[in-house]
Amino acid sequence: MSGLGKEGGSARAEIVHSLVENAGGQVECLYFGFGDHDLYVVGEMPNPVTAAALGIAVRSTGVVEAQVNLLLTPEEMDEAAQLPVAYQPPGR
Repeated sequence: MSGLGKEGGSARAEIVHSLVENAGGQVECLYFGFGDHDLYVVGEMPNPVTAAALGIAVRSTGVVEAQVNLLLTPEEMDEAAQLPVAYQPPGR
């Protein structure tokens, strides 16, 4: 928040856009919020490993706490639902 007070939201948004784009991704939208999370970024990354790498880089500074959530399209969920998985629930 202190950085936002000095640089403003547009400057921080530019930094986030550059970070994501330099990793081969694209920011779809970026919003600032109040409450549990101060910044929301929705974007597309080349793969989950790249998304994890960005999360590691951002969190390793110790200044920012970030949470990366993988989102799936309906088509990806269809594909996942068709994959054979052998699972035995506990106690059965």
